Amino acid sequence: MNNIEGRVALVTGGSRGIGAAVAVRLAQDGADIVLTHSNSAAQAAEVVESVKAVGRRALVVQTSDSASVVGAVEAAVAEFGRLDILVNNAGVAAFGAIGELTGSDFDEVVDINVKAPFLAARAAANVLGEGGRIVNIGSCAATRVTGPGYAVYSLSKSALVGLTKALARDLGPRGITANLIHPGPIDTAMNPADSPVADENRSHTALGHYGESADIAAAVSYLAGDSGRYVTGAEIAVDGGYTA
Repeated sequence: MNNIEGRVALVTGGSRGIGAAVAVRLAQDGADIVLTHSNSAAQAAEVVESVKAVGRRALVVQTSDSASVVGAVEAAVAEFGRLDILVNNAGVAAFGAIGELTGSDFDEVVDINVKAPFLAARAAANVLGEGGRIVNIGSCAATRVTGPGYAVYSLSKSALVGLTKALARDLGPRGITANLIHPGPIDTAMNPADSPVADENRSHTALGHYGESADIAAAVSYLAGDSGRYVTGAEIAVDGGYTA
């Protein structure tokens, strides 16, 4: 495990799926955890118990839109006196033919997938010290679209490429890194390995199977700790060869 003892990590969307796995992994590595959720309080409470079970502290913040993530950054500093790691994981999706997607679909996806990471990173930049880490969670759909219906979702995840590289340049002189992880097909409640489209998703990977949330959490752990100190502005695919 990557030692991040005594650091404080904020994981947006940390109540389930990839976010929950990331929160627990960082706690196992030694961090205190702040996690956000929008409407899954019971699941957030379960993650808190898992964090406490490994001897770390946890705080839950409910958020409703992009603006409210700034409050989560402020809550982390108010509760723990510092923030060292920001993981922008929360995301939503809207799929459909380009003629079917609405302006409301666009606004919601861009608000949560693009504006929220920007606002969270801007707020975190005011409090992160040397050795601070920002890890954005993108998608393999940012670089490879294998079928129709992804216009808004892929757009939103592609935007994180530019954001991450710009953050790396802005914050590098202060010793703060910013990186982007692109998950492939990961077995979660939102994209289960037994869904109607699972076989097609598997067919696009080189390994022929879905990954697990722990695979993404391991990559975040690497970037969040001392092991990732010389990695910044990078896009890291954890996708089983989906984009190979």
